[in-house]
Amino acid sequence: MKPPEAPATGPEGREPGSASAVSVCADTLMIATLQIRPDFLRAASARRQSTPAFLVQARRRAEGEPANAALVRVGFTCSKKVGNAVARNRAKRRLRALARAVLPLGAMPGWDYVLVGRANATATRDFAAMKEELARALAQIHGAAR
Repeated sequence: MKPPEAPATGPEGREPGSASAVSVCADTLMIATLQIRPDFLRAASARRQSTPAFLVQARRRAEGEPANAALVRVGFTCSKKVGNAVARNRAKRRLRALARAVLPLGAMPGWDYVLVGRANATATRDFAAMKEELARALAQIHGAAR
């Protein structure tokens, strides 16, 4: 018996050459995850907007950077002040869900964002309130950018 033909995807179940940390949202907004330390450090030295549950750091990428200009990149971080590994992972899961819900509507292509969790707030605050806070923070960041 002959085995069935394999689909034209790579070993991870995606098309060859596509990035694994990129998701496509409504209106063809592509969101990728920041993964290397220099990207986080560049975002940390740019604009900041504080909310009760988290901190948003944002920067517009320079023209010469290798990332796609239509791409939005986002990173998530929580320090040990947030708690042990279980608490930090829970806070980062909430930040990722928050980014998936709000960034397609409020993010601008060509920008990097880092969401920083806060101790005793990120994991316990009402999620609907966090969504409103992130939308407001993005509006304030982009209002100052213009």
